[in-house]
Amino acid sequence: MENRRFQLRKWAFIAICLVVAAVVAAVAVTRGAYDLSVVDVYTIIWDHITGNIKNQDMDYIVVTLRLPRVVVAIIAGAALAVAGVVMQSTLLNPLAEPYTTGISSGASFGATMAMTLGLTIATGKYAIVVNAFVFSLIPMFTILTVSRLRKSSPTTMIMAGIAVMYVFNACTTVMMLWADPSDMDAVYEWQVGSVAKNKWNEIPLMCGVTAAGLIAMQLLSRKLNVLSTGGDSARALGMNVNQMRMVNLLVVSLMTAAIVSFTGLIGFVGLVAPHISRMFVGPDNRYLIPASAALGAALLVCADLLGGRS
Repeated sequence: MENRRFQLRKWAFIAICLVVAAVVAAVAVTRGAYDLSVVDVYTIIWDHITGNIKNQDMDYIVVTLRLPRVVVAIIAGAALAVAGVVMQSTLLNPLAEPYTTGISSGASFGATMAMTLGLTIATGKYAIVVNAFVFSLIPMFTILTVSRLRKSSPTTMIMAGIAVMYVFNACTTVMMLWADPSDMDAVYEWQVGSVAKNKWNEIPLMCGVTAAGLIAMQLLSRKLNVLSTGGDSARALGMNVNQMRMVNLLVVSLMTAAIVSFTGLIGFVGLVAPHISRMFVGPDNRYLIPASAALGAALLVCADLLGGRS
């Protein structure tokens, strides 16, 4: 009976987080420089869907400006929270988060290079995004290489990530010292992170990578539970620990890179959401992953709503 109550509490927490995320998202679309009622907002959305646009200005504000940032906040919050869960279980460290591997420093280096020096891998409006994405993956490959040279362990992965982080941070600082003062505002805004400037055409990639990563980690949640008991215990149960850690690292890196390359560095969700969720659903990743995803989405939408709307 007690076990059944605990199971119900887990599902109840997940359901509550989903409801909160949906409610906050609905409110967020109504708030901004021009506050609108819920009825007005969803009438505008329905008119846009049906092609019966009555007010072009209001349609632009709601559909073009507000809806994309709410959707991006939901996707980014869910992705970073799930990445945090996986990192904490993989590295056996409660302070681990998506940026522990140095992804954030690599992305920041790539974006800063594009904004201050004009050196980009691609051209056009996605030059900064491509730079951030490519350079954010460099720490991942560095850690994969180091882990193969030596016996892979959580400590090895963390130390390799920290080493790469310091190198990229130092290079980023040097570029910022050399940069024109007019470029510093853009660099600072990117490093703070924001979902305000994202558009509809950027969402499919973010959503696709996040959905694939979430599904993959949910399918691997039982193995993740075994891995979280420790490397020796997992090996005794027949798991290829090194391979599992590499898979987890690859999925987390791709998910995080796909998010931060568009939004900049949003750091609190991946650390906070898993710990709050763990208080209610326990350490079982079968429930912790969806709970953290729902809570992360709600937290980031709330943070964006409190931070100001347009």
